[in-house]
Amino acid sequence: MNILLIGVWSTLLILVVLVIILLIRTRSGRLSGSAGYGGGGLPRELREEMYRSRQETIGMVQSSVKNMGDMLSQAQRESMELQSRRLSELNKQFARTSMDIEQRLENIRISMEKKVSNMTEENNRQLAEMRNTVDEKLQKTLEERIGRSFRQVSESLQQVTRGLGEMQNLAAGVGDLKKVLSNVKTRGIVGEIQLGAILQQILSPEQYEENIAVKGGSERVEYAVKFPGEGDRPVYLPIDSKFPGDAYLNLQDAYDTGDRQLIKIATDNLRNAVIKAAKDIRSKYIQPPQTTEFAILFLPFEGLYAEVLRLGIVESLQRDYRINIAGPTTMAAMLNSFQMGFKSIALQRRSGEVWDTLAKVRTEFEKFGNVLVKTQTKMEQAQKDLETLVGVRTRGIQRALKNVSVLGEETEDEYEHLCDR
Repeated sequence: MNILLIGVWSTLLILVVLVIILLIRTRSGRLSGSAGYGGGGLPRELREEMYRSRQETIGMVQSSVKNMGDMLSQAQRESMELQSRRLSELNKQFARTSMDIEQRLENIRISMEKKVSNMTEENNRQLAEMRNTVDEKLQKTLEERIGRSFRQVSESLQQVTRGLGEMQNLAAGVGDLKKVLSNVKTRGIVGEIQLGAILQQILSPEQYEENIAVKGGSERVEYAVKFPGEGDRPVYLPIDSKFPGDAYLNLQDAYDTGDRQLIKIATDNLRNAVIKAAKDIRSKYIQPPQTTEFAILFLPFEGLYAEVLRLGIVESLQRDYRINIAGPTTMAAMLNSFQMGFKSIALQRRSGEVWDTLAKVRTEFEKFGNVLVKTQTKMEQAQKDLETLVGVRTRGIQRALKNVSVLGEETEDEYEHLCDR
């Protein structure tokens, strides 16, 4: 408002000044025109008049400016006083508003503190409940897991105990096996027992012999498979088990050391032991025609059999000594093939018996046909006799029965006639 008044007064002052200037210019113009018309310089009275007019105008302007300044000063003082009063009122209102805001903020703070306190208490209570629940569940879960872990540990300890017992038994068995393998006689017994077990699993007792003298002397082969020969006399296939344990163990020890020289020496020793065993079997047990022209050298362990195959002497043993090498798996395969051969031979024998039986059946069937023909003839004669009996005798009986039927009808008519009377 004060600024607007100041602006209005300033505008009025400017307008007054402009009006005065305009009047001065207008009067000066008229005076100049009058002087021009006179045709010479300005008269002294005119110049004095102009001077007085100018002084009056200046005085009026100064007076107006002074009055305007006073008015502006007065207006400014009034405006400042008004602004001061309004500023004081604004300060008071601002103070009241500040106090009101502070009071409200204080109330809000107190309310928020109460709510936060209540929320904190509620959260603490819920956290305590959750902690108790979690502690209970953790305690329960921990107890269950600890109990389960103890049970598993107990079971594992029991298994370990059983395993230790089994390991002790295995160690004892290994010790016994080592004792057995360290003795030449017991090594031979091990091979013989294993060979006998394989034979028992695949062949029947009638298909092989045990500890038989195939050459008629005192030398007896451990096992011999019986093949059909001429007549009722069988041909034997000698099978003898050999276990060059010392040479085989020395070769394994040489492999462990990695020394090529020791490996070569041990390999040569194993080769010589196998060749010696093949010579022994050929000289003792091969005797055609009582036996086959070849025999089988049985090696009781697959590892030993693999080492002998690696030596590359299988073909030379077959060619020079008529000896075939067989491990447990190979022995079982051979015996299975023998079993199939036995079945083929039995089938051939059975086929001859079947043909004989069919010939006898044919003869009996011819006799049976003759008997059937005779029976058919007799049945045809009996049919003719039966037809004769049925034809003649039946017609006679029917005639007799017809007379009886007529007599019965007449008697019935007479009985009805009497009843009507």
